[in-house]
Amino acid sequence: MARGEEPVVTVVGGGLAGSEAAWQAAERGVRVVLYEMRPQKMTPAHRTDRLAELVCSNSLGSDLPDRAPGLLKAELRRLGSLVLTCADATRVPAGSALAVDRERFAEEVTRRIESHPRIQVVRQEVTEIPEPPAVIATGPLTSDALAAAIAALTGEEYLYFYDAMAPIVTADSIDMEIAFRASRYGKGGPDYINCPMTEAEYDRFVEALVTAERIPLREFEREDPRFFEGCLPIEVLAARGRAALAYGPLRPVGLVDPRTGERPYAVVQLRQDDLAGTLYNMVGFQTNLRYSEQERVFRMIPGLQHAEFVRYGQMDRTTFLNAPRVLEATMAFRGLPGLFFAGQITGVEGYVGSVASGWLAGVNAARLALGREPLALPRETMLGALCYYVSHADPAGFQPMKANFGLLPPLRPPVRSKRERYHAYARRAMDALDHFLALYPDFV
Repeated sequence: MARGEEPVVTVVGGGLAGSEAAWQAAERGVRVVLYEMRPQKMTPAHRTDRLAELVCSNSLGSDLPDRAPGLLKAELRRLGSLVLTCADATRVPAGSALAVDRERFAEEVTRRIESHPRIQVVRQEVTEIPEPPAVIATGPLTSDALAAAIAALTGEEYLYFYDAMAPIVTADSIDMEIAFRASRYGKGGPDYINCPMTEAEYDRFVEALVTAERIPLREFEREDPRFFEGCLPIEVLAARGRAALAYGPLRPVGLVDPRTGERPYAVVQLRQDDLAGTLYNMVGFQTNLRYSEQERVFRMIPGLQHAEFVRYGQMDRTTFLNAPRVLEATMAFRGLPGLFFAGQITGVEGYVGSVASGWLAGVNAARLALGREPLALPRETMLGALCYYVSHADPAGFQPMKANFGLLPPLRPPVRSKRERYHAYARRAMDALDHFLALYPDFV
C-alpha cells in the first residue's frame, strides 16, 4: 500500500459472516470491497440476491442470557454487531428465542451494507484467493472454483456435513380445532403452534417417516454420508429408535393439550416465520424426503392434515475447513498472513456462531490493514471460547461446533446447580469481555 493510500479489506461472501465482517472493518475506518456472487450465480439453497439471506430457519436461537446462544448474542450486542441490530429490529414472536421476519431482516442488512460510505458491493463470483488483507466468508455453499482454490491453499482434504431446511406451511391451513398455541411452560406467551399426538398417532407417524422414500444421494455422497448432529434430517433421527423423536424435537414437556387437560404423548411445534404471521416452519423437521412423501407423511400430523406447503424441506451438501490445522483463534489462516476465514466454513455452527466469527475476522482484518496486531478474545467469553475450539480441537475427528457452555473454562470454585452455574458463566463472560475492552479500547 502506497503512502497516504487508504487501506482496503476484501471480503468474499455476503452471508451473515461476510456482512458482519464487512461492516466491522468499515466501521474501523478502512475501505471494504464486499464480493457476493448472487444473483450472477445462485446456490442450491438461496432464493434471492439479498445479503444475509437466511436459508434454514428464521430463528437465531435462545435469547436468554443464561443460555449459551443467548450469551453469545449478549456479547455481540456489547460489541456492536450489525446483524444482531438488524435482527432485533425485525424480530417476530418466538418465546424466549430470537426469530426474525426473514424477508425484512435480509432487506435491512442489505440496505445498511449498501448505504455504508466505505463499503463497495461487487456482484461477481470470486474464483481465486484474494490478496490480503481479506476475509473469506463464503459459507457452507462455497462455489466449486473457490473451494478448489481454498483446498489447494490449505493442502487439506475437505470434510463435509449435510445441512437441511425445514418445511414451511401457511398458517390458515393449520387446523386450530386440533392444534393449540403455547410455549413450553408458558415462557414467552403463546408463540408456537403445537400439534399434539397420541401414542398411537405417534407410532403410525414414525413408521411412515422411516419407511418413506428419500431423495437418493449422489455417488460421492453415498461413499461418505456423514450427517451433522446439530441439523439431522428428521427421518434419520427417527430411524435411531421408536422414542428418538419423543425425546427430541417432539418432546411434549411443558405443554398441555387444552382439549384433554393433559400432556400429549408427543408434540410437533411450528414457529412463526414472517412478521405478518402467515407462515410457520416445522421446528426440527429438516428432511431429505421426496416432496410428495413430505406431503403424505407430514399431513399425518394432527392439525396438518390439510397443510399447504410453501416450501418443502431440503438437504444440501455443505463444506467446512479442518480448522484446527489451518486457523488461529483470531480467525487468521496460518499459511498466508493477512488472510482470515469466517462463518460456517470455519466449523462454527449456526447463524449466531457465523455472525460471531465474522465479527472477529472483520475486526482483525481491519486491524492488520491499519498496522495493528490481530487479537483473540478471552476464552471466558463465548465468542473467544468458540473460536479457540475450532482452532485447537483434535483435527483427526473435527466436527462443526455451536456455542455451548462446555466450551468455557471451568468455574473456580465449581458451582453445583446447573442454573446457577450457567448464570455464573454468563456473568464471568461479560466481566471478561468488559475487562478486555478496557485493555484494548481500539478493539471496538
